[in-house]
Amino acid sequence: MALVNIKGILEDARKEKYCVGAFDASTLEMALAIIEAAEEEKSPVIIMGLTPDLKQGNGKMLRYWIHSLRDMAENATVPVCLHLDHATDMDFLKECVDEGFTSVMYDASVYSLEENIRLSREATLYAHAKGVTVEAELGHVGDGIVSGMIKEDGNYDDPEDYLTNPEEMERFISETGVDCLAVAVGTSHGVYVHEPKLDFERLELLNSISEIPMVLHGGSGTPDDQIKKAISLGVTKLNIYSEMMSAYFGTMKEELENAATMAIWMSNANREPLKAVKKVVKNKMRILGSSGKA
Repeated sequence: MALVNIKGILEDARKEKYCVGAFDASTLEMALAIIEAAEEEKSPVIIMGLTPDLKQGNGKMLRYWIHSLRDMAENATVPVCLHLDHATDMDFLKECVDEGFTSVMYDASVYSLEENIRLSREATLYAHAKGVTVEAELGHVGDGIVSGMIKEDGNYDDPEDYLTNPEEMERFISETGVDCLAVAVGTSHGVYVHEPKLDFERLELLNSISEIPMVLHGGSGTPDDQIKKAISLGVTKLNIYSEMMSAYFGTMKEELENAATMAIWMSNANREPLKAVKKVVKNKMRILGSSGKA
């Protein structure tokens, strides 16, 4: 249908109160499985590239990945956005813009507010000049138990140190010009050790302030009821990766354990694991309410 940037996809989602899934694709096969799932669900989709994957092969993978994905997207029957996930290297972000990403994220959330604004504005000015949209992060979505942000009982440690500050939000959006904003309200990247407890009161306040769509990172493992409530409070993009990889490698492990030999054709070994990825993607789309929106 179309290769699009993130602006139109998320603005529509915000108006109609649904959310678009953003799925990291480490390989071309994963990307194809995600697009197939989106087509079967008739859902818009955001496919994301991760810096460690894109920098493989002395940096050659970036060009192969984006040009292959652009071809897939241009031939898809649903809107597809190609988004750079969590860039922390400005030069690499600019390279990705130049190579053909339609949307990028610059993550300066570990820095002070002033530095986050400065870097996010730099990324936005460069990307907007090329017709590319930008996501930034205010507050910091860490790694849950690993970074000590959440206690064993699932409660916050020092939430004001890393959750999004509503008093900073309006200024951040105004001074950076970003198109969407990742907010920190209690989710974490990776696999949860304890069930997260989202700060819905804070999220509701942030939604009342924000003039642009909000993004939630750490979508893998977040309970469905909390995801749906977050969507009702303004979240329009949800990032998912760990659940897909768990499904992929869990199924691959079973396939290899049941195989008579390790000399298996790659396409045969990949068949069931990729089906498992598609199942995760399609289920997320239904939970997010994006099925049938393309």
